[in-house]
Amino acid sequence: MGDPVVHFEIGGRDRAVLRRFYSSLFGWNIEPQEHSDVISTGSTEGINGHTTSLGHEPHTYTMFYVRVADLDACVANCESLGGSRLVGPVDIPEGRFAWLTDPEGNTVGVLESAVGDAGAPS
Repeated sequence: MGDPVVHFEIGGRDRAVLRRFYSSLFGWNIEPQEHSDVISTGSTEGINGHTTSLGHEPHTYTMFYVRVADLDACVANCESLGGSRLVGPVDIPEGRFAWLTDPEGNTVGVLESAVGDAGAPS
């Protein structure tokens, strides 16, 4: 079985603008938090996510996260396959994450959960 996509993130300069747009467009429930806005899609078919404003480049982006068992091994494998590491690994309460690029320059987030397979960035 492959590694699952477990979370998504939408970055922008103004979280309130993102909150209004995505809640109106898709009917998502978006709750403001201290550093991000938590998105509940309200569907058992999809995954949940969050919006954030980093305060630096990249200001606008979208990212999906794949849960992996061993983040360091995944980063090394990515680099051996012609991809690269953009960010991390970074420790977060839910575990650790990194941003990677594939050989074509597409970005993907990878997440190693702190506890089993329950984690996702928030």
